[in-house]
Amino acid sequence: MTDDRSDEALMTAYVGGDARALRELFQRHAPGLTRVMAGHLGSTADAQDVVQAAFLNLHRARRDFRAGSRLQPWLYTIAYNLMRDHHRYRGRRPELLTEPTGPGGHDTRPSQAPGPDADLHALPIRRALAQLPEAQREVIVLHWFAGFSFAEVAERVGARRTAVKVRAHRGYKRLRELLGPEYLELPGDSEAVTVQEPKA
Repeated sequence: MTDDRSDEALMTAYVGGDARALRELFQRHAPGLTRVMAGHLGSTADAQDVVQAAFLNLHRARRDFRAGSRLQPWLYTIAYNLMRDHHRYRGRRPELLTEPTGPGGHDTRPSQAPGPDADLHALPIRRALAQLPEAQREVIVLHWFAGFSFAEVAERVGARRTAVKVRAHRGYKRLRELLGPEYLELPGDSEAVTVQEPKA
């Protein structure tokens, strides 16, 4: 049976001793968060580890949750901090540059522009994303691959919606330059804010 309580109500219930509430939150958010983390880490297994650790940290810090606060930005902040710790521990950049290792590998030359369900592990996409500034990569992974609206992305990264759309516009523009003509129409780019670049 689906629990229709809000995230915040579930978290309040969990703080009050309802263990089922945390299981509901995990089922609700773990799949999407795993997909986002996998986009940064290049590994589903590593992403699952990060998500598990994020919920463990959520459990440990449960009494710090304040009534009236939104749960999702807090959870995503925990996960992103763990992801960055993972990168530092590995002593290298995100594994967006590594070769695909799944069974049969991945097609590195797609025949058409990728849609919202495009494979983030495809080598050209990972190489291009790895060349973006972290702030732009974060926004594009959340918007394009996780499917969040710009308002939702802004909430997750702790920035204004307009600032997020500017980052997305610049990131999509750079991705088109890096990926070439097969990727001229990137999902969601038309929603981003076109900014007036300063003259040289």
